[in-house]
Amino acid sequence: MSMEQFPPLMFAGLIVIMLIGFPVAFSLAALGLGCGLFAISQGWFPPEFMAALPQNVFGILSNDLLLAIPFFTLMGALLEKCGLAEDMLDSMGQLFGPVRGGLGYSVIIVGFILGAITGTVAGQVIAMAMISLPVMMRYGYNMRYATGVLAASGTITQLVPPSLVLVVLADQLGRPVGDMYKGAWGPSIIQVLIFALYTFALSRIKPEHVPGVPKEARTLQGWALWRKCLRGIVPSAVLIFAVLGSMGGLPGIDTAICTPTEAGAMGAVGAFVLAALHGRLNWPLVKGTMMGTMRITAMVVFILIGSRTFSLVFQGVEGGHWIEHMLSTLPGGQVGFLVVVNIFIFFLAFFLDFFEIAFIILPLLGPVADKMGIDLVWFGVMLCVNMQTSFMHPPFGFALFYLRGISDTLFKQGSLPRKVESSDIYMGSIPWVFMQLILVAIVIFFPVTVTAFLDKEKPVDMDQATQLLQGMDTGKDGDKGKDGMSADDASKLFAPEAASAPASAGSGAAEDPNDAVLRALQQDTKK
Repeated sequence: MSMEQFPPLMFAGLIVIMLIGFPVAFSLAALGLGCGLFAISQGWFPPEFMAALPQNVFGILSNDLLLAIPFFTLMGALLEKCGLAEDMLDSMGQLFGPVRGGLGYSVIIVGFILGAITGTVAGQVIAMAMISLPVMMRYGYNMRYATGVLAASGTITQLVPPSLVLVVLADQLGRPVGDMYKGAWGPSIIQVLIFALYTFALSRIKPEHVPGVPKEARTLQGWALWRKCLRGIVPSAVLIFAVLGSMGGLPGIDTAICTPTEAGAMGAVGAFVLAALHGRLNWPLVKGTMMGTMRITAMVVFILIGSRTFSLVFQGVEGGHWIEHMLSTLPGGQVGFLVVVNIFIFFLAFFLDFFEIAFIILPLLGPVADKMGIDLVWFGVMLCVNMQTSFMHPPFGFALFYLRGISDTLFKQGSLPRKVESSDIYMGSIPWVFMQLILVAIVIFFPVTVTAFLDKEKPVDMDQATQLLQGMDTGKDGDKGKDGMSADDASKLFAPEAASAPASAGSGAAEDPNDAVLRALQQDTKK
């Protein structure tokens, strides 16, 4: 066997070993070490190559950005358990209830708000189903619509900033978290509109499927109802805007005053404050949320270690070149690449969690997308939209499992008049999966849905640059030329992003203008 034949076998082994059901982190580490020993025995790389693995793993785990994961997880777990979902669903349900499909609208809107607050699919689906499912069944909502909208609104949390998925994608693609958040706002809003449009169309085509709630069923009226709605929304909105705005994750804000890790810590403190405001901050709540945060963080760390072990050996046998050659030669150029990648991710998400896809598959796809000239922020948001369907795939969608479990519990407790059949849950999810796939297509063919909120780069006028260089003396740093412009000024003109960035420790003099012009010309040629 030659080294050129080994990367495809490693990749096939990766797919097989992830499907056998053993914990992915340990499976990856075992596969990577086994393949590494075989490669050393074949003389494809020296034993010293594997000696770099401990330092490689330590370098990844010392990444400060990964500290944002436990902070955001803690924030979401606290807000999930402090009763915020119950208050919002109750008030929104009474506000929209008399309208046809009103309960569906309230679930979609609250799912969007909670998605920006909690970030956990399990807690969101369970909390909303406990409150809304009995009400929907009581007033005659179609069972398949009810289960579908509850599961779909729970998966919105994967896309709405400050989503934990976007933090992981930003880390793996090497892009600012704030930019990833800005890019996700467009698709997340479009998704809510698609869900609401489907509910509106259903209320006109089959009004008996989504009837309005009788007005006499409303326990609150007027200002008392609005006050309860605002009490749940305003404090949460302040927390989210503070967290996102501080890291430059809101449209129109191009300056970050803190890192994602610092913003996550601030969000966790804010979650404690909100839980206290709702009168539900106690030791059992804190203990449960900290235990859940610890489990998720440990899972992420072990997946990172396993994926790094595999990828080190895979790159050592030139697997990266094999992936790049295979994907870059697909027919259709960028569009063909994006279609194949999305189909691959879609089917892989039947069996894998988004953490596993992000840490294992994305490092193989990201460099290829970058070399093909694809904007990595757009690429990451597109994959996030695709990966959220993993929670809705029948029969393996985790959101469907959560809904199945909580519906059985509610029936045993007597909260539901009849048992929810599995066929209703699975069949009810299909229209919503198609709507999520429509969003994937929109993001692929209309990149402006992602890039509209990103900061625009200022174009360089090459004619003006040439004239300025001709009239400028660059012999001494800081000296003014004939046009009154120094070398520092010119370098800022040609590389404004470098001029605006904070100076790093040990940085030398400003970039030579000639080098700046050469680099700008190279970038212009690539375009």
